[in-house]
Amino acid sequence: MMMKRFIYVMALVLSFTSCHHVEEWDQDYEGNFDAIWTVVDEHYCFFKEKGVDWNEVYGRYHQRLSPDMGGLGFFNLCAAMLDELRDGHVNLSSSFKVSYYRKWWSDYPQNYDARLVEQYYLRFDYSTVGGMDYGVLRDNVGYIRYGSFSYPVSEGSLDGILSQFALCKALIIDVRDNGGGDMTNVETIVARFIDQRILAGYICHKTGPGHDDFSEPYAYYFDPAEPGRKRWSKPVVVLTNRSTFSAANNFVSVMQYLPNVKIVGDRTGGGSGMPYSSEIPCGWGVRMSACPVYDAKGVPTEDGVPPSDGCHIDLDPQLALQGTDTMLDFAISLLLSDKFYN
Repeated sequence: MMMKRFIYVMALVLSFTSCHHVEEWDQDYEGNFDAIWTVVDEHYCFFKEKGVDWNEVYGRYHQRLSPDMGGLGFFNLCAAMLDELRDGHVNLSSSFKVSYYRKWWSDYPQNYDARLVEQYYLRFDYSTVGGMDYGVLRDNVGYIRYGSFSYPVSEGSLDGILSQFALCKALIIDVRDNGGGDMTNVETIVARFIDQRILAGYICHKTGPGHDDFSEPYAYYFDPAEPGRKRWSKPVVVLTNRSTFSAANNFVSVMQYLPNVKIVGDRTGGGSGMPYSSEIPCGWGVRMSACPVYDAKGVPTEDGVPPSDGCHIDLDPQLALQGTDTMLDFAISLLLSDKFYN
């Protein structure tokens, strides 16, 4: 099956990222600092895209090292250094704290209010299965809210949901605030919207410690759902915001090229690098983007996937107080208009 092949490719790619020489560092702050900087230097994949001079970053943060700075002070210094990468997939983990870069979404409008949709659009009349909330909106438009790709999606659940929408004119898939999860769930869902094998995108792996040491891109493909499974061929809108990240970002990057799909909302948050993890001498873990993933046209999506032409819209906070989700209203109107295929 294609899903198994996709998992195999992911495992193969990630295994290549570890094929570098092994260094040993001292247990003091200096040794652990060098360990963090080096493992990122050799494995991180978006230095060029981020415009980061990692050597300059080393000099700026190394001079702030102090033997009496304490464990928390040292952690915060290293976390601040990692934040220079501006990547939500980059984390430093200790027994007392985990670092996380938030500005990829925190500097933008949230553009989503779950209560707004549940109360004023679904009237609290919706079902939940496999991590998906679903119901029928006005004008006979089906609606699926998928909050995280970490929730397993079964083939039976998708059959049941799509069967409920058999008489609907169109479908909205809301992945606003979806922070990602399991990439195999992307394949499972996309399979319901295609009738033939599609090129889903490309993946590269690191071939050496240099910042430009990458393999040629590997293509990966998605197949349609097996015969007998429910598929959807009517118009689809995928609703997005800046908090649509990682596997959710990948989902949008694939769906954007399907002929009956429009992406509506704000640019997604990105996060297209497959993660790699390592441990430094003091036992802390460092995680980073190591294998870049590109869309079917070879376009990088680390900085997000934009809405379809003419489909950028934000949530109006004043109208939201009156029970109106301007993004959802736009999506419904678009699906029912002659402009959908223009």
